[in-house]
Amino acid sequence: MTYVVVENCIKCKYMDCVEVCPVDCFYEGENMLVIHPDECIDCGVCEPECPAEAIKPDTETGLEKWLQLNLDMSQNWPNVTVKRDAPPDAKAFDGVPGKFDAYFSPTPGQGD
Repeated sequence: MTYVVVENCIKCKYMDCVEVCPVDCFYEGENMLVIHPDECIDCGVCEPECPAEAIKPDTETGLEKWLQLNLDMSQNWPNVTVKRDAPPDAKAFDGVPGKFDAYFSPTPGQGD
């Protein structure tokens, strides 16, 4: 089992999760974070820290696309271990449907 970052992280990108991760398995894109599934130790401390509820265990059904996206992007994006402020408009995007098609960016983020 691993944890997976899903669509609601896009354009929200709260970083509370990176601060608590004991193995530093978060990677940063321009407008979302992902978890490297091979580095995640399944401890679950990140899940309750996400204000957007965008972190799910991979045991939930229908997350195959997100598991693959997390794996792919974590191999191309920089590691991030330090919490920074969320985008100023994060709350406005929390819960908006269809964010992947409308806003996903494969561009790497800043990282540490």
